[in-house]
Amino acid sequence: MAAEMVAPAWMHEQITAEQYDSWSEERCAGIEIVDGMVVVSPGPSKRHNRLARILANALEDAAGPDWNADTVFDVRLQDVPLTNRRPDVVVYRAETIDVTPTRPEHVLLVAEVVSPGSETTDRVVKVDQYAKAGIAFYWRIEQAATGVPLVYTYVLDPATKTYREGDVFTGVVKVAAPFPVRVELGQL
Repeated sequence: MAAEMVAPAWMHEQITAEQYDSWSEERCAGIEIVDGMVVVSPGPSKRHNRLARILANALEDAAGPDWNADTVFDVRLQDVPLTNRRPDVVVYRAETIDVTPTRPEHVLLVAEVVSPGSETTDRVVKVDQYAKAGIAFYWRIEQAATGVPLVYTYVLDPATKTYREGDVFTGVVKVAAPFPVRVELGQL
C-alpha cells in the first residue's frame, strides 16, 4: 500500500500578505504566491543554480555600491491579492537590504533562468507580472542544448507597463559599468 502525500490545508486556501509575513523562512522556501494561492515549484538543478549565481556575481560587480544583486528571495509584486515571486536573480537598491518585503520600487532588474517545467511561466506569465509591477529590466536566460546560455533582455516601457524586447546575448555574462547601459557577453 503506497502512502499518499496530502498537501496541507494552507496550500488550498487564499493567503493574505499578513499570513505570509508570519510564516517561517522554511515554510516559504520553494513556493511563490500568485493571486493569493500557493504555487510550488520543483527544486532547480545545479546548472540552473550555477547560472543564477554567476549572473548575480557579475551584476553585483558591475552595479557599484548603490545596488546589490542576490539570488532566491521574494519580491512582493502586490498585496491584494498577494503575489510574491522569487526571481532567480534580483538587482535591488543597496539601501533597502533590510527592508522587508522587497517591493518593485526597490528593484532595477529581475532575471529568470528557464528550466524544464518553468518555460511558460518564465516566458509569458512572469514577464507580464514584472512589467505591470514596474520593474525596469527583465532578463530571461535559456539553457541551450549546446551548453552556451542565451540571455534575452527586456526593457520596460513605463507608459504602457509592457516590456519591449532588447538584445539577445550568448555565452558567459560580463557586465560592464555603468550598469545596465552596456552588457557584454563572451563565449563559454
